[in-house]
Amino acid sequence: MRLLSSLFLFASLFFLPATLHAQNIQDIIKEADRLEAIPNEKEAFHKFKEALKMQPVNLYALTKCSELSSRIGAREPDKHSRDNYNQAAIIYAKTALRLYPNSDEANVAMGIAVGRTLLTKSGKEKISLVKDIRHYAEYALKLNPQNFKAWHILGKWNYEVSNLNMFEKAATKVFYGGLPDASIKSSIAAYEKARSLNPNFSLNYLELAKAYKKNGNKEKAIALLKQMLPIPILTEDDPRIKKEAVQLIHSWE
Repeated sequence: MRLLSSLFLFASLFFLPATLHAQNIQDIIKEADRLEAIPNEKEAFHKFKEALKMQPVNLYALTKCSELSSRIGAREPDKHSRDNYNQAAIIYAKTALRLYPNSDEANVAMGIAVGRTLLTKSGKEKISLVKDIRHYAEYALKLNPQNFKAWHILGKWNYEVSNLNMFEKAATKVFYGGLPDASIKSSIAAYEKARSLNPNFSLNYLELAKAYKKNGNKEKAIALLKQMLPIPILTEDDPRIKKEAVQLIHSWE
């Protein structure tokens, strides 16, 4: 009996640190999720980084750090700070993809990160990144057709590529043999799919409205913006998105 008690005590001491470690990770991630939902994205970002210090291969924390870096960076007024966040978003997404190449969320994180970086580029480098974005979105959808963020990325891709200027379109043929067909109608279809999967995604409403407006359906565009306004604030970008929606409604009516 004494031997069994000693063995039980030894086993308990052996496994206790691992159990506490797992609980700590879960607690940290839970707190990070809470902070993001407030929303307080910079503090959430720091919490997810704290989780990665304890578990560097945590897929959820890696993709969250990437997405939050992309969102925070887009709001930074200082170019140096903005570039640092964009670079961090790429690094976290690359790490997630290296560890989990068949994760739809890892591919989405990379698509978002590349998309944010694209806004700072031009010419040949911009066209190269454009091709990458579609690849990540389509592969994410192959892995999980219900990923609303991947559908949104595909909608944005179609919208932006269909609006490339003559020089950029010519560059795609010279350097890359052209890009896959893109159209406003395909953009609308992808955005609508994202809306059906997540009806509380404010940015998707804004981008979808712009696509409908460009396609000649101003009434539908205005209706979508008005439908979006009562949606709760879920990200730190949402107040800016709603403000832009109000401005567009006034200018389009």
